[in-house]
Amino acid sequence: MAMRGTVRAARQQLADVPQQLAALTSMSVPDLAEKYLEVYGEPTRSRNRDYLKKRLAFRIQELAEGGLSTRAVTRIAELGDKLPERWRMRQVAETKPSAPPPPSASDVRAAAADACAPAADGRDARLPPPGTVLTRVFKGTQHRVTVREDGIEYEGQLHRSLSSVAKLITGTAWNGFTFFGRALQDVSSKAVTS
Repeated sequence: MAMRGTVRAARQQLADVPQQLAALTSMSVPDLAEKYLEVYGEPTRSRNRDYLKKRLAFRIQELAEGGLSTRAVTRIAELGDKLPERWRMRQVAETKPSAPPPPSASDVRAAAADACAPAADGRDARLPPPGTVLTRVFKGTQHRVTVREDGIEYEGQLHRSLSSVAKLITGTAWNGFTFFGRALQDVSSKAVTS
């Protein structure tokens, strides 16, 4: 008798899927966000209506008809590093529940701030030691900068940062560490091997 009730409930849920999917088209973004919380169990950060409708439609069908087959999950596991980052993180969380959680956005920002924090002497810790010469060829011209205690020397003038020199060279805003990236890598690899 209990089995009949379970089958009947499953049939009712499957019959209800087209109505639920149709209802998504008339929902506002706040309504979609509320429905997202209901079916996924976590709030959404997105406010893109089309994205939310697609994700909700998938989840409603998944809940009613079942998720991926065992074969599909096995194939996903075989693909390994070719998977998108989010899928890998979700898969690791399912297979290793005792694994530490991935770093939060605030942890990532704090680590980035620490990396950009000035060294004990007030200089940017990412800069090589004073006296280091960095070279970069841009549009056929070689540009040389020298790292000083109090800034970056370029063509006899002292600049605050690599970014200001990169902007002077290119005429457009550049991140100095990106612009001089290869030269910085060469300096750091020489320092490691020495």
